[in-house]
Amino acid sequence: MTSKSNKMEVPEAKAAMDRFKTEVASELGVNLKEGYNGDLTSKEAGSIGGEMVRRMIRKQEESMK
Repeated sequence: MTSKSNKMEVPEAKAAMDRFKTEVASELGVNLKEGYNGDLTSKEAGSIGGEMVRRMIRKQEESMK
């Protein structure tokens, strides 16, 4: 049986992803706090994650052109 972990492979990536998440949330008008954000609705959290993925995919596609 394998265990799944949300641990980042590159430790420096965590800070970059946190900055990216904060930037996206700000642009979407979602108020993120430092630390725990369990009071976000599923819609708010999903909109942040979804937009992050869309941007990462777009950037990768552009780099492949």
